[in-house]
Amino acid sequence: MSHAGHAGAAGDSRHSDKSPRVANRAKPARLAEMSNFDIVNHYFDLAADRIDVPEDLRAVLRSAYREVQVQIPLRQADGKVHVYSGYRVQHNGARGPYKGGVRFHPEVDLDEVRALASLMTWKTAIVGVPFGGAKGGINCPVDDLSKAELQKITRSFMDKIEKVLGPTRDIPAPDVNTNAQVMAWMMDEYGKLHGHTPAIVTGKPISLGGSYGREAATGRGLIYLFREAAPALGLAPSESRVVIQGFGNVGGWAGRIVQGLGAKVIGVSDAHGAVHSEAGIACDELHEHLRAGGKLAEFRGVDVITADELIALECEVFIPAALGGMIHGANAESMNCRMILEGANSPTTPAADALLHDKGVTIVPDVLANAGGVVVSYFEWVQNLQHFRWDEREVNDKLGTIMRRSYREVSARASEQAVSLRIAAYELGIERVMEAAKARGYIEDGPEG
Repeated sequence: MSHAGHAGAAGDSRHSDKSPRVANRAKPARLAEMSNFDIVNHYFDLAADRIDVPEDLRAVLRSAYREVQVQIPLRQADGKVHVYSGYRVQHNGARGPYKGGVRFHPEVDLDEVRALASLMTWKTAIVGVPFGGAKGGINCPVDDLSKAELQKITRSFMDKIEKVLGPTRDIPAPDVNTNAQVMAWMMDEYGKLHGHTPAIVTGKPISLGGSYGREAATGRGLIYLFREAAPALGLAPSESRVVIQGFGNVGGWAGRIVQGLGAKVIGVSDAHGAVHSEAGIACDELHEHLRAGGKLAEFRGVDVITADELIALECEVFIPAALGGMIHGANAESMNCRMILEGANSPTTPAADALLHDKGVTIVPDVLANAGGVVVSYFEWVQNLQHFRWDEREVNDKLGTIMRRSYREVSARASEQAVSLRIAAYELGIERVMEAAKARGYIEDGPEG
């Protein structure tokens, strides 16, 4: 399932371009309106109702094929043994090997991983890459751990789940608070048991078989879709104001790339706060400032604002690239944008989705918008299997082709059926998974009359 923000990722959706100790998320308050699990199942049921999926088949499509939970004890610097839980959920493999990211975050639990795994099933089907959906995570406090402790946790996790993984079985990738370094540790640990196997994970360092363009893929995919969706709203990228919630890997790359089109980024947030500048924020310079250890609020020429004020900024495009549930019923009414590009997974609750629809806001949903990460992870996997590497321009061109085609397919269905892009995307994803499952014999058609 996901990779990333491949939400995304984005799993395959997003990964940090900094030390794995740095959290890449914004922290405006999340409303406990619905869990990620509830959000994904809500949208699944809306689409399944429309395409008449029988209830017994829904039970198959909702539930996971396999769920693994492991114990990861670690003696830390305080001299005590801390016990973390690691998860790998393989949701549906009808269309190919399981695919999805691994996130490190204290709030990770089995329900969240289940939701993100199912999201990856639909995401890979919508963009047409031959994967199923999976997700993984460890409920560890990344900011409180040393690099050595993170490596021990990562290797222990891989050692305990490797039997359900494999380059033709299940291929992990980076997600929230994991990055190329974490993938390198996972690949190395797997290799100790099975020999050198670069295709076991994606999002690796270039020196270990990673793909050019993977780091920027989720953010770049968002901007490809912005360019596709903008004309229908009468928007020109060069005249658009953009607000980015979450300036990690996905948000950071999206900001830098959209500025290259002439857009003006006027608001940014990260785990430590939010800033605004109507004159525009130089995302390249901000990225370097944060990489050097600077704080967002210390960046030149910006005004410090609250997370709620960021949500309410007047803009053409809002990019939620933090965690799930950040746009909810209590803050959606204050939003003042024309388009939302969902860089995060499940950033918009159903209540907020309905409010924004009534306000005429176009939402390019996570299952489509942040799929750039898993698309380029697919490219990386293919390159590893062939022992061959494409140059970055070729990767970006292939990514653009897939993202544009996918948007047009979803947009055409949305227009034909008079539904939102989100419902149209889910319908396509569910239909494609069902088609593959029936062809394999996993799902049988109902009795003939």
